[in-house]
Amino acid sequence: MISRYTRPEMGRIWSEENSFQKWLDVEILAAEALAQMGRVPKAAIARIKKNARFKVDRIREIESEVKHEIIAFLSCVAESIGDDARFLHAGMTSSDVMDTALAIQLKEAAAILLQDVTDLMKVLRGQAHKYKWTVMIGRTHGVHAEPITFGLKLALWYQEMERNLARLNKAIEDISVGQISGAVGTFAQISPKVEAYVCKKSGLKPALVSNQIIQRDRHAYFFATLAVIASSLEKIAVEIRHLQRTEVQEAEEPFTRGQKGSSAMPHKRNPILSENVSGLARLMRSYALAALENVPLWHERDISHSSVERVIAPDATIALDFMLRRMIYVLGELCVYPENMKRNLEKSGGTVFSECVLLALVDKGVPRDTAYRLVQRHALKIGRDGGDLKEELLNDTEIAGYLSARDIEAVWGVKHHLTHVDFIFRRVFHSNSNARRRRLKV
Repeated sequence: MISRYTRPEMGRIWSEENSFQKWLDVEILAAEALAQMGRVPKAAIARIKKNARFKVDRIREIESEVKHEIIAFLSCVAESIGDDARFLHAGMTSSDVMDTALAIQLKEAAAILLQDVTDLMKVLRGQAHKYKWTVMIGRTHGVHAEPITFGLKLALWYQEMERNLARLNKAIEDISVGQISGAVGTFAQISPKVEAYVCKKSGLKPALVSNQIIQRDRHAYFFATLAVIASSLEKIAVEIRHLQRTEVQEAEEPFTRGQKGSSAMPHKRNPILSENVSGLARLMRSYALAALENVPLWHERDISHSSVERVIAPDATIALDFMLRRMIYVLGELCVYPENMKRNLEKSGGTVFSECVLLALVDKGVPRDTAYRLVQRHALKIGRDGGDLKEELLNDTEIAGYLSARDIEAVWGVKHHLTHVDFIFRRVFHSNSNARRRRLKV
């Protein structure tokens, strides 16, 4: 999964080495808090900070015997600090360490995703303005509807990613909580002051109430948010895949020098980058479902959630980072063919202006259903046999009784459809622009 599209630091966050280091950080912070309360000698904290070490292989060796990862970890660390080991994990339970450390890792991973989303929005913004007036046909049900611009399509994606940015910020806030509350969350063996100290130093907030774990609705919301972002990326990817079809060929992925599209057919230029994104989005949605399944645990907790999170936490964040970086590249280097857009728009023989004629007839006093049928009979004929709708309308004596040639000419063409493009762009890119720039840090 980690490639030139993915930030290397995302993989490092989820390495075994870093995961155990986060555990050690939490343990030392808890001991520091106890030292400030006079429960642990301050000299012992200095020695622990200086000498505490672990080796992943040694942890796994001990774990093979004791069958408990936290005990194996603490035993390994104890080998490097000797008698001072008694000051670690005092009054704590395994989940105090693991859940607080997981929150730190998720927050670090999410910071990378925030930057990715921001970078993608910058690309979308630039491309939207570049193609603001590039006219193309809008399609509903895959069928020609009315003219739009490619810039409007990009602006739509930009605004969706802005919503995703807000969702991600909220999900990060929700997940950025820790707990140091003991076996079932009652602080029976440890002071809440320790929790407050550890969380503050770790950039977290204490969970207002916990049992033995941080409640998994928080994690479910986080992974569901990642899945929503992935689904937005798939929407963009699917559109690019459609636009790259031979019969359409209005836009396509970059195709680099020396790249080959098929082992058998030298002519092929396939949308493989976008197809990868579509496939990964399916995985992302499955991770969200797995996180939702983790919410209902037994009583004060069981451990069924742990195995799931060991898979979905690294996989989901790494995969989404990959997807975002890939779409930044695809959209930034997208090949756009305005002439093909113009050609495809003209394929319909002017039927895309049928609504303009319908409304012009209504304005002349023709009942809407009658006007609809007058225009539809010609539009369907053009769709079936080919031809030009304007010519058909001009030769219709019944329509001529309501609309002159000048009336029909006045509603023809794309200019009418572009009247409010500037208005839409102002709403998307300029309303509350100062607040938006602060959020995006651009």
